[in-house]
Amino acid sequence: MRKDLLMNITSYTETFLIRMKIIENNSSEIQLQIDKMKQLRAEYDMKEVKHFFSCKDPSKPIPGMILEESVNLDALNKYLKHLEDKYAEIKQLMSKKYVPAQRKADLEEEMIMKLKRRDVAESLNKELRFRHQRLQIISYALTSWLKSDKSSSFQDFVEQSEKTKDLQGDLGIGEELCDEDPGKAKEAELLLYYFERFNELISLGEYEKAACFAATSPRRILQNIGTVDKFKAVGKIKGRPFPLLSFFEAVFSTSHAHRRPVNAELTLEGIKCGLSEKRLDLVINWVTQERITYSEAAADVICDYGEQHAHSKAKCLALAQIIYNECGLNNKAVLCLCKQGQIHEAMEYIQQFKDFTSDDLMQLIQLCPHFELIQCLTKEWNGKPPLLSFGLAILYLFSVDMKKVGIKLLQEINQGGKDAIEQLMINDLFCCLGRWQEVANICLQNGFDRLCNDIMSILRSQAGVTEISEDDDTVNLMQHVFW
Repeated sequence: MRKDLLMNITSYTETFLIRMKIIENNSSEIQLQIDKMKQLRAEYDMKEVKHFFSCKDPSKPIPGMILEESVNLDALNKYLKHLEDKYAEIKQLMSKKYVPAQRKADLEEEMIMKLKRRDVAESLNKELRFRHQRLQIISYALTSWLKSDKSSSFQDFVEQSEKTKDLQGDLGIGEELCDEDPGKAKEAELLLYYFERFNELISLGEYEKAACFAATSPRRILQNIGTVDKFKAVGKIKGRPFPLLSFFEAVFSTSHAHRRPVNAELTLEGIKCGLSEKRLDLVINWVTQERITYSEAAADVICDYGEQHAHSKAKCLALAQIIYNECGLNNKAVLCLCKQGQIHEAMEYIQQFKDFTSDDLMQLIQLCPHFELIQCLTKEWNGKPPLLSFGLAILYLFSVDMKKVGIKLLQEINQGGKDAIEQLMINDLFCCLGRWQEVANICLQNGFDRLCNDIMSILRSQAGVTEISEDDDTVNLMQHVFW
């Protein structure tokens, strides 16, 4: 019984092993077929990608268009026109901004050929100049020999001419030869290298390096408006410093090393660029460190920026005042002081520079109608007489539609009483009695009746002044002439 059971188990085991062997063989074959199919599929997909890389499924919706527009002929034509314009624009930009790499190789080859031609020409030039020198010596010797008594041989004259040239003429000829020889040629090569290297850095997008390279160029050959235009064409790049501002930072930082400031044209562009980027701190540094060329236009730009940005107005006025001072524009310098509220400093400035006319001062109070300024101009200052007539100032303010300021001055003087008015009129050397009568009329028109009466009373009290009524026809104005 047990023997039969053992034989059955052995038989089942052998059968199971045989079947497992068959299954493993089948699995291996199937795996090989799968791998082969994958390989074929991959090769097929690569061919499809290469062949249909630019093809798009026409059944998919067109990007940027809704379903209704994608079946509308007019909308499709309009979208096609848009794509064609965009393609033409991109193509034009590529033709301007990019050149084939082969072009660079061709240019380098062309440069090498031209340098070789230059070397050959220089060598030939040296030889020809040497021959020319020899011919000059012979010509000079022949002329001298013909003018002589011919007691000496022509060869002696040639030798004497050579000695004379060695002592006198050779130095000049040698200098001429050297002028066109190594120094200038090397300098030209250096300048050419700077131009090419700068353009290469721009084309590679290394704008910070290009900015530093241009700023340190020999003889400032790259510090010009052409370079500025190139950086302007680049524009702003997201996540990177503004290339144009980087250029100006590099230029102004190196200007002190050159012991002379940046020229006026670049200074103006640099200040505009710095202020457009709200970098007033840079402009302050450039001005105070004397790295710029001072000009009226630069100061005007700073003033305009201060008017547009109230929180920076005081700093801008102080900077502009420095520039106006350096340019000798005293009127604008005083105006900056007044706008900063520095009235006493402005008065000192005006008295220091005695070239201010009454018209200049009138224009000053029009541009800066500061009450304290007008008071200082129309009163004694440090024991000196008033710089401006109070009466004429009142008339001017009302004539230029600055009535509010004029009324405020009238209110101030009205509070002082008749004695103060009389003292003011007596000390006013510029305003005649007729002009004071005009001031009285203005007072009457604006409700200052008592002030008007006080002025007229003071006018009547002046010696030789008589009031003539307009209704009195019996008065003969010429009677005193025929008496």
